[in-house]
Amino acid sequence: MSKTAFIFPGQGAQTAGMGKDFYENSRKAKDIFDMASELLSLDMRKLCFEKNDLLDKTEYTQAALVTVSMAAEHVLREWGMTADVTAGLSLGEYCAAASAGAFSTEDAVLMVRKRGIFMEEAVPANKGAMAAVIGLTGARTEEVLEKIPNVWIANYNCPGQIVISGRKAAVEEACEKLKAAGAKRAIMLNVSGPFHSGMLVGAGEKLGKVLENVEIHKPVIPYAANVTAQYVTEAEPVKDLLVKQVSSSVKWQQCVETMLADGVDTFIEIGPGKTLAGFMKKIDRSVKTLNVEKLEDIEKVVEALKEA
Repeated sequence: MSKTAFIFPGQGAQTAGMGKDFYENSRKAKDIFDMASELLSLDMRKLCFEKNDLLDKTEYTQAALVTVSMAAEHVLREWGMTADVTAGLSLGEYCAAASAGAFSTEDAVLMVRKRGIFMEEAVPANKGAMAAVIGLTGARTEEVLEKIPNVWIANYNCPGQIVISGRKAAVEEACEKLKAAGAKRAIMLNVSGPFHSGMLVGAGEKLGKVLENVEIHKPVIPYAANVTAQYVTEAEPVKDLLVKQVSSSVKWQQCVETMLADGVDTFIEIGPGKTLAGFMKKIDRSVKTLNVEKLEDIEKVVEALKEA
């Protein structure tokens, strides 16, 4: 039996103008933007629709992306589309959990605003770094990093693409040793902090205090958690997983493999960009991957699934 997953991108997918057509053509999407603006005391339209210096700052990026992705998700549902499971890359896990019914869109927006601030504050500027490692397996990368303190695997994106994170000097050292171990490339990334590393444990602990005030529900459908790459089907583990996720590896490839093993054969990426679709091509080319980045994409998705 065919199964569909809604999947949501993470930080880095943001772009000026994102979500504008949803806002202008859907009352539901407009309500989500207006809710986020009021809740966070931010002009979410200006932040998302106009070129500005804030959109790439972590404390603003995360709330903006969740607002846009959830607005698109609600419009997709208005067109009658539903999912059997959900998943999201890093920040996108908040959209996945909200889409699955674990908490409200309002709480998702509020949590990621706090999360972004805590992550931004966790490490002084220029003390941390991240790098993309191309052409090396996760296992081989792990072997090399075992001998280098203060550097961790941040993301298992897809076969041949790993992201590492940690103290700047340690990441630079790791890049050289990973290339010597056979990596085709190891490229330093232009990011504001060492995300998904042990340096962000404190940020996760602060987030845990915020989560104490969030009402968590049993998910209506399962979602795949970044930390375990397993389905979350109960309310109880949600908070702990989100706290750990801040400083733990994002097991995206493994999340996708869990969904594939469950019979998911259609993946709909909801939000800006096509990053996850690109990863899907390297994980399993045989499945159908569709994108909802703009309003016009929804009609294409509906038609493509009718023909399937």
